[in-house]
Amino acid sequence: MLIGFGYDVHRLVPGRPLVLGGVEIPSKRGLEGHSDADVALHALMDALLGAAGLGDIGTHFPPTDPAWAGANSLDLLRRVVGLLAEEGYRPVNCDITVVAERPKIGPYVPAMRERIGAVLGVEPRRVSIKATTNEQMGFVGREEGIAAYAVALIAGR
Repeated sequence: MLIGFGYDVHRLVPGRPLVLGGVEIPSKRGLEGHSDADVALHALMDALLGAAGLGDIGTHFPPTDPAWAGANSLDLLRRVVGLLAEEGYRPVNCDITVVAERPKIGPYVPAMRERIGAVLGVEPRRVSIKATTNEQMGFVGREEGIAAYAVALIAGR
């Protein structure tokens, strides 16, 4: 078994939907990015790719490529799972931490776990999603952005 780690951060801006863990969350601001800017899934994809030694999401889905403009990160995650399968790997579990002052994501975690688990091909109980604040410190504390960390375990080969 192999383990990978991922991190992502995006700026909060008005006029964009807020998508975290594949779930749209009501908010006056969303995350700025080339795709839907889902920091939770971006961190997870980097963790999965890193575990398999396959680089990072910027390598596979460059922000300069118009093909990925506005992409749904659940679709990108499906592609990452496909890349793992081509190399003989499969996801086992993942653990994601979202760092944001608001909104509170607790009510949305069950849906996130279901959606991510379905794409990874694992039971939702194998998908851990936690949230914390930055205690009003730094860019996250000033509510300028949201960050996420992820670890993922893969098996195979």
